[in-house]
Amino acid sequence: MAKAKKRKSPRSPAKLSALDDSLNEDSKLEEFQAAAIKEVLAWQIAEAMKANKITRSGLATRMKTSRSQIGRLLDPKDGNVTLATLQRAARMVGRSLRLELV
Repeated sequence: MAKAKKRKSPRSPAKLSALDDSLNEDSKLEEFQAAAIKEVLAWQIAEAMKANKITRSGLATRMKTSRSQIGRLLDPKDGNVTLATLQRAARMVGRSLRLELV
């Protein structure tokens, strides 16, 4: 007899707010937000590379840098990438980088 699957309850906004509050108290919220932004940017660059059929070696050549630098750029956990590098990478894959304060 098949076991019934447990339904996950949706996360309540109150629980998410409590997490934000906890992170704010520990001064970790900005760190997590920066990591999330880097992850999204790395993913977007990788997707643009796929769409344009650009390899890591190809991007390295276009950017006049090494493949290991491209590896760091595309590593979502490596947050040590400059805005200038992100702008160059975006330009090389036919995109532009837009930053804004909200």
